[in-house]
Amino acid sequence: MQFDVTILGSNAAIPAYNRHPSSQALNYNGNIFLIDCGEGTQFRMNEFGIKRGNLNNIFISHLHGDHYFGLVALLTSFNLNWREHPLHIYGPPALEEIINVHFKHSSTQLRYELHFHSVLADEPKIIYEDSTLTVETIILTHRLPTTGFLFKEKKHLRKIIAEKITEYNIPHHKITDIKRGEDFIDESGKKISNAELTLDPLPQRSYAYCSDTVYTESFIEQIKGVNTLYHEATFIHEHEERATETFHTTTKQAAKIAKLSNAGKLLIGHFSARYDDLNFLLNESKEVFPETFLAEEGKTFSI
Repeated sequence: MQFDVTILGSNAAIPAYNRHPSSQALNYNGNIFLIDCGEGTQFRMNEFGIKRGNLNNIFISHLHGDHYFGLVALLTSFNLNWREHPLHIYGPPALEEIINVHFKHSSTQLRYELHFHSVLADEPKIIYEDSTLTVETIILTHRLPTTGFLFKEKKHLRKIIAEKITEYNIPHHKITDIKRGEDFIDESGKKISNAELTLDPLPQRSYAYCSDTVYTESFIEQIKGVNTLYHEATFIHEHEERATETFHTTTKQAAKIAKLSNAGKLLIGHFSARYDDLNFLLNESKEVFPETFLAEEGKTFSI
């Protein structure tokens, strides 16, 4: 089952060196979840082949413009393209007012249903759930109330061995129960153990998106063992004092979070416009956490 993330925007507040403000498209089995929506997001979606028709949920981490200034433009384009199916937005409470003011003064009447879900940065909560996936907030520490998002697969069912279906003449309506761990009673009354009929399920996968935050270990336990961690790394470690002043994180601090949480791999992004060459930032992070990668725009990372 597909589970990957495409980087649409990787820079901090000021676009520079052909890097754009924060935005990512997470693809889970063909369903697109947009994470932050900085200026120019819809252009990058076009450029990188992100299918808008498969986008039904948008998550906004906080109300600094480099994380949502592209949102109203995207919503308007959906309208102009005759979108009809509902769209859900999850973000800070004031974002709903911002959207409504834009539509009020532009006399925009949406053709599709827009559902807004207020997200508070007070304690971790599950804010989205379907049959296969949950999204939980990660409470970050920034100049405005800010959340990250933890995308986590639900526990998979066990895998039934195809040959056993024929061998024991297992009826179709019993297969789901067996996948859930039940034994099977055949026509003669003999019990066939689940261990003989099935294989262990695939492990659950997870992706943590940690947006703007000063260095904090407060959410380490929540993201423990995450397969892929995105963590902002706005500054090189030499500029740690500046990072603290602006409630941001350095390369080595982001890498330390990955190490402490036992992440599978680390993506760093939200780069300051002061840096042209990002290799130095990458190398700094790798000193602490070797499995670090640059969240470069257009790249897709498997979770």
